[in-house]
Amino acid sequence: MRILYVAELVGKAGIYAFKKGIAELKRESAFDFVIACADGATGGNGVGRGHASYLRKLGAQVLTTGECCFYKKDAVEHIDKMPYLLRPANLNPEAPGLGSRIFKAGDRKIGVAVLLGQSGFLRLHGNNPFSALPILLERLRQETPYIVVDFHAEATAEKRTLFAIADGRCSAVIGSHTRVQTADETVLAGGTAVITDAGRTGSADSVGGADIQSRIKEYLTGIPDWTKEAWSKPELQGVVIDLDETGKARGIARIRRRLPDIAPETAEREA
Repeated sequence: MRILYVAELVGKAGIYAFKKGIAELKRESAFDFVIACADGATGGNGVGRGHASYLRKLGAQVLTTGECCFYKKDAVEHIDKMPYLLRPANLNPEAPGLGSRIFKAGDRKIGVAVLLGQSGFLRLHGNNPFSALPILLERLRQETPYIVVDFHAEATAEKRTLFAIADGRCSAVIGSHTRVQTADETVLAGGTAVITDAGRTGSADSVGGADIQSRIKEYLTGIPDWTKEAWSKPELQGVVIDLDETGKARGIARIRRRLPDIAPETAEREA
């Protein structure tokens, strides 16, 4: 099985890069399943109902989120009707939506789950992901050996520790949230593919997808401002993971697909 994981989409530039980039990638290679992190797809924080539906139509079979999963009211109100949109699995049981699910991938099944780290998040807190992981994987493995976990976390130490716990128990654990692609992709001894962070899809000439000057102003003044999106050098980032028939990873490769620069107003219409 070949899986494409598209790193966190950030704003309209991210949606544009996904639309154009995935079309190119699919012409070059066949993917059995496409996962996209959409935690910043709508305005850089969260994903709205309309964008979630649109990304699914463009080819994302499942959308993962993170600490911004409940930032957009329309998505929260309809998340129970959008089983392809996953929030972290280690939230309290009262939280709406699903944190993991079994999906069809051709004539096979694949389990996808999201976990939220505990370090650095101020507005949303998950239960211990290290305790949640073994229980989650045991349940999913009853239905399929193909399991991918999106670990949305700030701290590298948290990610590397969870990788060690997960090794041999699932197909892959993909780090997300920092929006900076790391160069440490590998297949661990037990057959689990990992990367500390898959990166971001959107403007490569930015600060986490946001306009550079607006971020400089925030750090100088202390006044938060994520409202101005960046457009320069749109790029699709992520990883391609190849799995054998037992669900173990045979390889993981980073991807960075640079797309032509485009005027923001044109890109907005296309996104």
